[in-house]
Amino acid sequence: MITAAEIQPEFESLLERKAFERIRREAFDYIARGAGSEATMKENLGAFSKWKIRPRVLRNVAEIDLSTTLFNRKLSSPFLFAPIGVQRIAHPDGELASARVAKATDVPFVVSSAASYSMEEIASELEESTRWFQLYCSLEDTVTKSLVNRAEANGYSAIVITVDTPVLGIRETDAHNQYSPLEEGDGCGNYLNDPAFRALLARPPEADMKAALQKQIDIIDQPGLDWDELKKIRRMTKLPILLKGILHPEDAKLALEHNIDGIIVSNHGGRQLDHCIASLDALPDIAQVIQKRIPILLDSGIRTGVDVFKALALGADAVLLGRPFIYGLAVNGEAGVRQVIHKIRHELETSMALAGARTIQEINSDLLFNS
Repeated sequence: MITAAEIQPEFESLLERKAFERIRREAFDYIARGAGSEATMKENLGAFSKWKIRPRVLRNVAEIDLSTTLFNRKLSSPFLFAPIGVQRIAHPDGELASARVAKATDVPFVVSSAASYSMEEIASELEESTRWFQLYCSLEDTVTKSLVNRAEANGYSAIVITVDTPVLGIRETDAHNQYSPLEEGDGCGNYLNDPAFRALLARPPEADMKAALQKQIDIIDQPGLDWDELKKIRRMTKLPILLKGILHPEDAKLALEHNIDGIIVSNHGGRQLDHCIASLDALPDIAQVIQKRIPILLDSGIRTGVDVFKALALGADAVLLGRPFIYGLAVNGEAGVRQVIHKIRHELETSMALAGARTIQEINSDLLFNS
């Protein structure tokens, strides 16, 4: 029987190939692979290919402005670091290295509940930089409340609730590899020192790490999460709340009805539901529902600055960058992440100039053609 480790993967880019060569195979597969047959992950990339840019000319593009505003905060460019957990599997410095780049490049950083390092350690690296906290609503309300309270206390300015993970998707490569970074302790940074989490343990992590890690796995997700449960989070915080994982226009309507502050159109990078709609394909209908009443961000499938341009043209206010910066982290740590950010920013700026869009606000669907 051929194992997953014996199969040579197909690479999207030279950067991905370099990442494959630098880190252990199980870790690479966890980062790079998708759910089931990986149809969703392929759809994410294919959706961008269907759209072509139809440029305007003679527009005086001597100056290009990438800045935009989210929740009354000016951003130097319309993208953020996506909430990717267990970053230590790509590089020992994990989120600490990525956070240093976020600070240096003025790109907001979204910290995962399943980060390798604690939100406090990451906040220390970010200093005054904009940061949001991604929340997996726990089976234990006390842990959810503690995580939210800690985020508020450490300068996080929004809570991103991931809603597309009531259960873990079928990730066949991880099963073949018998690999779980949570079981290995690479995603426990926010839990082991959390007072509410520790109160659930029969013995402290220092005495029984295996049991503590298993408890995190047992409670990290809330299969019973629904719109009524979200009201609990609203009562816990005054910070803006965004829902990550919205793909259906009816859910976008419900988000408005429940006074959600922003939505992230996402299929979890193709890592949850196989044969799911591509995030970019879902975006126009959701934008039609939202009508600029709350911010829309897009996640899943962004690889280049051209992709950012297309997402903005179809209705996103900003995007989240995921796998590319993790590949950069794997290849060359902090320097690798910085190179990815500079590359995507340069690609976006160049694409805007060549398409005749001088500001982010000038990017719209008139500049696209669906082939």
